[in-house]
Amino acid sequence: MARRKSKKKQQQESANAIGGLIIFGGIGFSYFAKSIAVGVVAIILGIIVFALITYSINQARINKLRRSGIAEIDKMTGDQFEHYLGQLFHLQGYNATVTQAQGDYGADLVLNKDGKRIVVQAKRYSKNVGLKAVQEVYGAIAHYKASAGWVVTNSRYTPQARTLARSNNVRLVDREELVEMILRVKESRKSIKISK
Repeated sequence: MARRKSKKKQQQESANAIGGLIIFGGIGFSYFAKSIAVGVVAIILGIIVFALITYSINQARINKLRRSGIAEIDKMTGDQFEHYLGQLFHLQGYNATVTQAQGDYGADLVLNKDGKRIVVQAKRYSKNVGLKAVQEVYGAIAHYKASAGWVVTNSRYTPQARTLARSNNVRLVDREELVEMILRVKESRKSIKISK
């Protein structure tokens, strides 16, 4: 199963491609204009345009993070994060149950929707999430008779965690995808309020 590139990576690749085209365009322009000075000016202008595009992408990303409330999530305890995710998934139409804190058998939440059961391991971390979280949720799938397992974090994953998740069909929701999810829920709630 091929993984989709994150929006952040897509935007960065687009900016890199535009920057490369501008620089090569400047070189080509100087060749055809038979003037190195014109080419240098074109390259400098290209670099400035590239820097402005990169800056605007970064500013858009920062504004998006501010709107999402991820800064508040970063300050939560693990227990608060689990309950927050329960509400977030509930707003997306899931019947979300937060499991007991001790002896949860590898699942912090159990989601039910359209006859499917999903177990979720929630990791509110400041560092990258490793193999253990994937192993825990994979074990919880059988215990809770679930059809899928997810690990959700406000952080990112180690390469080993990503490899294990891929080979065991465990979905990893990282910081960027969590922000997207939060913003989608906020937008849908806004549109519901507007239509009332």
